[in-house]
Amino acid sequence: MRALLIGALGVVYGDIGTSPLYAVQACFSGQHGVEPTRDNVLGILSLIIWALLIVISTKYMAFVLRADNHGEGGILSLMTLAIGNPSGKKHTGARPILVLGLLGAALLYGDGVLTPAVSILGAMEGLIVVRPDFETYIIPLALVVLVVLFLIQKNGTAKLGRIFGPIIGLWFLSIGLLGVIAIVREPAVLAAFNPLHAIRYLAEHPGDGLFSMGAVVLVVTGGEALYTDMGHFGRRPIQIDWFLVVLPSLLLNYLGQGALLIEDPDATANPFYALAPRWALFPLIALATAAAIIASQAVISGAFSVTRQAVLLGYLPRMRIVHTSSGAIGQIYVPLANWALMFATIGLILVFKSSTNLASAYGFAATTTMMFTTLLLFVVMCRNWKWNVFLASAVFGTFLVYDAGFFAAAMMKLIDGGWIPAAAAVVIFAVMITWYQGRRILAERFGADEMSLETFVENITQGEHQPVRVRGAAVFMTGNPHGTPRSLGHNIRHNKVIHDKVIALTVLIEEIPHVPLDRRVEVKDIGKGFYRVKAHYGFMESPSVPEILEACKTHGLSIPMFSTSFFLGRENIRITKRTNMSRWRQRLFAFLAHNSQSATDFFNIPPNQVTELGLQVEL
Repeated sequence: MRALLIGALGVVYGDIGTSPLYAVQACFSGQHGVEPTRDNVLGILSLIIWALLIVISTKYMAFVLRADNHGEGGILSLMTLAIGNPSGKKHTGARPILVLGLLGAALLYGDGVLTPAVSILGAMEGLIVVRPDFETYIIPLALVVLVVLFLIQKNGTAKLGRIFGPIIGLWFLSIGLLGVIAIVREPAVLAAFNPLHAIRYLAEHPGDGLFSMGAVVLVVTGGEALYTDMGHFGRRPIQIDWFLVVLPSLLLNYLGQGALLIEDPDATANPFYALAPRWALFPLIALATAAAIIASQAVISGAFSVTRQAVLLGYLPRMRIVHTSSGAIGQIYVPLANWALMFATIGLILVFKSSTNLASAYGFAATTTMMFTTLLLFVVMCRNWKWNVFLASAVFGTFLVYDAGFFAAAMMKLIDGGWIPAAAAVVIFAVMITWYQGRRILAERFGADEMSLETFVENITQGEHQPVRVRGAAVFMTGNPHGTPRSLGHNIRHNKVIHDKVIALTVLIEEIPHVPLDRRVEVKDIGKGFYRVKAHYGFMESPSVPEILEACKTHGLSIPMFSTSFFLGRENIRITKRTNMSRWRQRLFAFLAHNSQSATDFFNIPPNQVTELGLQVEL
């Protein structure tokens, strides 16, 4: 438990833990900053306090973390939970649930671009407090830190992970202590716990209040990370860390910044660093930079994890996924996602130039995803947990009020930069839904044309013109677990031979995170040397053909890995008018199919044992 508590502190809370660097500053400075009067400070602090208590402490800790899909969290896990049920059957109304889940996952990539940019810039901006002429060095230093961060991803984070927890623990201790010092000087700031200050502020400032809500939401933008990382640490350590360490430290620091602003309204330029005595600025900047790097690392790793889930669930084409640790299954590296995030993050820093400006774009992706999580949670409450619809509606309505308020505030940011993560999410969603629908159309078309393997075997092993049997084993991979592999038919038609042992192999991805090893494979003896093998994997696992063949031995089927031939079908997509999919989406699907990673690499098959057969496919 101690190891889990330390690990969760470092990985889960890096994002939400670095919010004090820029959240209060965004409320009182910038284009829509409000005047730091005593009433305004208390009002905004009250909004921050109750956002943490209701959105994170209640919604996520008490309810969302309960919605685990066999121990795993995240919006894709929640989506699969809402679509299915314990019996494995699909619920009605699956399409809108699918759209919500995929949009939420697409928005997480926007969060993955913005978090490193705003966190690291916010940490570096402490140099201005030390010396104003250091401002010219902030962007170059931030870019150097970011480039190094993305370059080391290919080496994995196993070693860095051991020190993440202690560093973030020191960070929370430091920011809490800074807050306490300021609160002691201005204890009247504790009145912000009274929610009437928040209500009065919104009533008296209806216009500014909406913009302020757009800044306040920055304090809860790490909420989805709590849920996404649940599978790595479990619900209990995340909850204990929150209530014993993270929440008290955040509240103390936000209250301390508010106390400082009441005492010195001119500190709005950077109230976080203004809390520290001058001698402590350089150590605090170093610690803040380390915390920002850890927060960025957590978001980047989350993007890798979401990408793998989307690939295995069939929402993204196959792409290269590298395992960076032999002992930790979650340690992966996705080169395409890494480089895309790096260039997008660098572009944001060069365009926006400061954390305050970036805060204008930050929050839209997170608030929208949080609202989608609430909607999916309502479905799970009613369908999976069998809650009374009135009780579920009461809980759902309470959370939706906050989510809708934050979403409305985030919509105000669209012009100021919020359109960037929104546009990125639309593009990624279009790719996801196009790939999903295109594969489904092809699967239905193949399924209608393919005969069963039993019928196929009976047809080719009878009569005078039987194919020649040759020594050895051949594995034909197919996505259809019932029909005959198209590559098998093509091989017999053109080569006129059959191996002594023929295996039709299908890899099935279940809508659960992990499949027990005793359920990994199913083997069916068709007769006359033909076998049907179905391999089952969860969406948090990586399929491997050598592992599958090894597992077949426990079912009486021995397939020597290094003397077996593998036959794969390479599809060439032809665009037609046979489907309702628009022409541009057909072209997009054909482009994705052409550029997806080969099954040889994805399933870890020795390339010198593979024969690919080209198949012309009409979409």
